[in-house]
Amino acid sequence: MSKTQIKNCIVAQSGGPTAAINASLAGVIQGIFCSEEFDTIYGSLNGILGILNQKLMNLTHLSQEKPHFIETLKTSPAMYLGSCRYKLPDYKEDDEPYRQIFKLFEKMNIQAFFYIGGNDSMDTVMKLGHYGKRIGSPVSIIGIPKTIDNDLCVTDHTPGYGSAAKFVASSLLEIAHDTFIYAVKSVTIVEIMGRDAGWLTAAAALARNSYNNAPHLIYLPEVAFSKEAFIEDVKKLLALRNNVIVAVSEGIRDKNGNYISATKAAADTFGHSQLSGTGKALEYMIKEELGVKVRSIELNVLQRCASHTASLTDLNESFQLGLKAAEGAEQGKTMCMLTMHRTSQHPYCINIHFSPVDDIANQAKSIPREWINEAGNDVMPELLDYMRPLIQGEPDLKYEEGLPIYLPVDHLL
Repeated sequence: MSKTQIKNCIVAQSGGPTAAINASLAGVIQGIFCSEEFDTIYGSLNGILGILNQKLMNLTHLSQEKPHFIETLKTSPAMYLGSCRYKLPDYKEDDEPYRQIFKLFEKMNIQAFFYIGGNDSMDTVMKLGHYGKRIGSPVSIIGIPKTIDNDLCVTDHTPGYGSAAKFVASSLLEIAHDTFIYAVKSVTIVEIMGRDAGWLTAAAALARNSYNNAPHLIYLPEVAFSKEAFIEDVKKLLALRNNVIVAVSEGIRDKNGNYISATKAAADTFGHSQLSGTGKALEYMIKEELGVKVRSIELNVLQRCASHTASLTDLNESFQLGLKAAEGAEQGKTMCMLTMHRTSQHPYCINIHFSPVDDIANQAKSIPREWINEAGNDVMPELLDYMRPLIQGEPDLKYEEGLPIYLPVDHLL
């Protein structure tokens, strides 16, 4: 194969980690490895910054040299290639980063770039795609979705959400078992990630079964939060039972749009508010108003990539998206993101499509209001039906000395 015939590609990961993003990476590598169009796939360390800083690793060699590399990668948590939260400037105002990126593409005969990430990552895909079109670049720019927040538009759901939802539901069930052993009046508040959308907090409702109806209250960002209504909701339940468990999104706001969180740090590079202490703020409300035993629990980073409770459905779909992305690169698709469309609920089934990234980047998908009850403190059966198929199945993890075996990430240290 001559140099002019060689076609290489680069893949990178960005944003927050999940239990399934490496499964998508594994799918891309497998797809390129089996491709007749591409020679080598490189991994960019720490997202788009790896290209700007020319920190790349040869994933083709790794998949050939390390036994079971792809299979272990599928079930390893977080991001094998590392992440970043770097926002590309508008190329009309500053095109220097773009010129660096496309210069490297040309130097290394890169014909496809895959970016696995959430909404902010799709902003990068969109900007690179438009710049590439402007300069007549042949490089395919393809986005592969991931986010536990499940807030990307167009797609039915996002990889990473099902596994995080499974962790949240499992945790809520275990918290219920812990709480119910005490015959004293108590309130337990569980704070769950979700700045603008309540999809992950809603998954707490999946913990309910024939003997457990916790969480007893669920508060989401889609409905304005009222301190007075919250206190009254808890007070009514305490009159009927000893223990009340509340699931709350970190991003709940009052009717004026003000966050309920105890603290709000500076915004990140994409302008998103960094929240902390929503559960603690509600804890203080209960202590002050009702005077009962109360504790708040923040699941924090534990909910993001708990591979020991991953959803097999989530991992399999993520891997398939990676394979499909490689196929799309062979076909020359660009300025697009892979999306999943539910074609059947019983049995659960999806189809995978390529959707214009312009329709997705910098937008957010909220829970439909009709999937939340009128009082705004619980979810409706339609939302449970939507979520339940996404948490099904358990991957076959390998263990050593009692702990799961994951791929080492010493290259990031």
